Amino acid sequence: MPETVELTYREALQQSMLECMEQDENVMILGEDIGRYQGTFKVTRDIFTKYGQKDNRYNLRILDTPITEAGFAGMATGAAMAGLRPIVEFMTMSFSILALDQIINHTAKIHYMSNGVVKCPIVFRGPGGAAKQLSAQHSHSMEGWFAHVPGLKVVAPATVQDVYSMMKTAIDDDNPVVFYENPGLYGVKGTLTPDVNARQEFGKAQILREGKDVSLVGYSRMTHVNLAAAELLEKDGISAEVVDVRSLLPLDTETIYASVAKTNRAVVVYEDWRSGGFGAEIAARIGEDCFDNLDAPVARVGGLNAPMPYARVLELQCIPDENDVVAAVRKLR
Repeated sequence: MPETVELTYREALQQSMLECMEQDENVMILGEDIGRYQGTFKVTRDIFTKYGQKDNRYNLRILDTPITEAGFAGMATGAAMAGLRPIVEFMTMSFSILALDQIINHTAKIHYMSNGVVKCPIVFRGPGGAAKQLSAQHSHSMEGWFAHVPGLKVVAPATVQDVYSMMKTAIDDDNPVVFYENPGLYGVKGTLTPDVNARQEFGKAQILREGKDVSLVGYSRMTHVNLAAAELLEKDGISAEVVDVRSLLPLDTETIYASVAKTNRAVVVYEDWRSGGFGAEIAARIGEDCFDNLDAPVARVGGLNAPMPYARVLELQCIPDENDVVAAVRKLR
């Protein structure tokens, strides 16, 4: 049996990128403060020491960029078109808004517009969603915006093993991938089976907890919220199945639909604003395609439609927790 280790989500992500850099010299990392400062959330810790300097001179394996998201997103797109495999770290995915023109109009479309001649293997990654008192301009959940765009792939792993394996898959992919990391997960510990060849196919959801009364569908940190809600519901005699979507684009509706057919009820949980968030897309598909299997309307638990407050007590009111999920389930019965 392969040896397992306990790592944090942050450590597993860093190890995955390091292993890919060791395997492929075309893999590089660029972004703001990812070098000597080691990243705002320390995901790139020690990578600069290994790859950022050579004979006291900079090389291009890890590159600190100016504060210009559109600029370094465009630079990375050009590098990818030329044969490199850049990983772009946004200090927060909220700042990727400044690079939307590059990502949507160029990165996502170049393969199509070149009639398949030009590939664009690039990973855009960074913390998305609320951290802790980062206020309104730094707390956006951007995954739904990107999952709206043909030409991109969008993933949001929830577990230590998945963030390790899915980052490797993202780096290998010849398409641009948006890799969404909720900052609330960076310190979460879990077991990992290290394997330089580990890959987790995109477009595959997973069942993390079996149940028979209701399906709790979510991704990223909300998967952990759903697991906590399932524990509370069990005390009331309600058996909740937890579906970890983990890949938004492509989306594994087959696993989601099979769970709903089994439980006949669904609650979709997402941290993004409730109005127009990606959870609304999942709920709509369940409502359209699983209508005959539903014994109650599909419920949604999302973030409040308000700018994120700075005060911690108000911030927590804006973010779904397990009690919100339990309340939604009880309304279905």
